Amino acid sequence: MEAIVRADGRQLRLVEGQEFELNHVAGEPGDSVDFEVLMLLDGKDVTIGTPTVAGASLTAKITQHGRGPKLRFMKYKNKVRYRRILGHHQHVTRLVVDSISRG
Repeated sequence: MEAIVRADGRQLRLVEGQEFELNHVAGEPGDSVDFEVLMLLDGKDVTIGTPTVAGASLTAKITQHGRGPKLRFMKYKNKVRYRRILGHHQHVTRLVVDSISRG
């Protein structure tokens, strides 16, 4: 069974056991997080929510918190020798889908 969920302002297509990353989610490793299901896919059986599927839920477990890859930015002004290099690491949370329930 697959589910399309709304998480972190995005829509993700997930299956049981799949590992995925989101921007920082509050909680400790081992905690469970529930997401609202927009659509369920079970073979040829498709359930579309308006806007969510009533009673359906996806439960994921937090495995670890960390930081994403370093992003580098540069400010530059022509003819005045102005150059600045900035860096940023986004805080991310890695999760694993435990279960998808139809409700």
